[in-house]
Amino acid sequence: MITAPTGTHRRLNILTGEWVLVSPHRTQRPWQGQVEKTAPAGLPAYDPQCYLCPGNERAGGHRNPAYEGSFVFENDFAALRPESSGGNVNSEGLLIAQAETGICKVVCYSPRHDLTLAKMDSLAIRGVIDTWIELYREIGARDGIGYVQLFENRGEMMGCSNPHPHGQVWATSSVPNEPAKESMSQRAYREYKGGCLLCDYLKLEAAGERMVVQNDHFVALVPFWATWPFETLVLPRRHAAQMTEIPDAERDGLADILRRLTRCYDNLFQVSFPYSMGFHCAPVGGDYPEWHYHAHFYPPLLRSATVKKFMVGFEMLGSPQRDITPEAAAQRLRDCLDAPNSWTGETACPTIDRT
Repeated sequence: MITAPTGTHRRLNILTGEWVLVSPHRTQRPWQGQVEKTAPAGLPAYDPQCYLCPGNERAGGHRNPAYEGSFVFENDFAALRPESSGGNVNSEGLLIAQAETGICKVVCYSPRHDLTLAKMDSLAIRGVIDTWIELYREIGARDGIGYVQLFENRGEMMGCSNPHPHGQVWATSSVPNEPAKESMSQRAYREYKGGCLLCDYLKLEAAGERMVVQNDHFVALVPFWATWPFETLVLPRRHAAQMTEIPDAERDGLADILRRLTRCYDNLFQVSFPYSMGFHCAPVGGDYPEWHYHAHFYPPLLRSATVKKFMVGFEMLGSPQRDITPEAAAQRLRDCLDAPNSWTGETACPTIDRT
């Protein structure tokens, strides 16, 4: 096992080619503060004012059906539209703009307003995964689509405007910045080493120092180069470029990992943990043998449920910086694996009363 540095150092993100500064001694700052619990929000199973709950009216007069599982609809305030109204500019290579077309959809995970992935059982999460894959396959086959991005913003701290459990799918004609950087790094590694960057990386992580949860098909770990305090990377053990390649048994494995990982998050600070989560797959419509699909979790909490990590100053102008080492973060998350689910609990799913 390779021993991670303990003094001030920087680590390379092998997926993006960018560096992160690690300063472990800063956890000893006198104003670090206490890790305190906060009271649960206590959301209802059904909210008559929620535009995502079954049977309720959305913007523009659209009304949701009385759905019982996951529910997909076109985003009423889509950032992307199928048709372009122009926008191409190139003035001497200095003022450059390009028209961008695409599709935006919303995926409601459950009719229950008070659930999260951490509170859903594996069977319900499996239903969400099936919906994601079906959407990815259907949208990715459309003309003019270059990339399909599945993501979820969880919690007000991450800009989520509605607590109802849901995620989004944005499909673009071009490949966005982050997957484009990952594509370049994976391709360069394959050309240089002849193998898969993330398959080889996963072998190095087998020692388990940064591992959080794992099963026969997937692992969730704090990556060696993590920027956010409790950032994690979800990796399939089997090499595949797209989510559409996940067979049934592996879908069950992914549901298990997502459930256990999000429960670790909730138990860490005894709060419904905020995060931005998304899957990175290969661009659509081509052959990308170098690609190994995966998911990122970027949670903002730093020391407690009320103290978060800010990207400011040196991190905006220089490079990202973190105090808690990835190894320490992984250990704290692992410690939550066997903890009583005092926050998440086992949630029953009774019939919703909308009277």
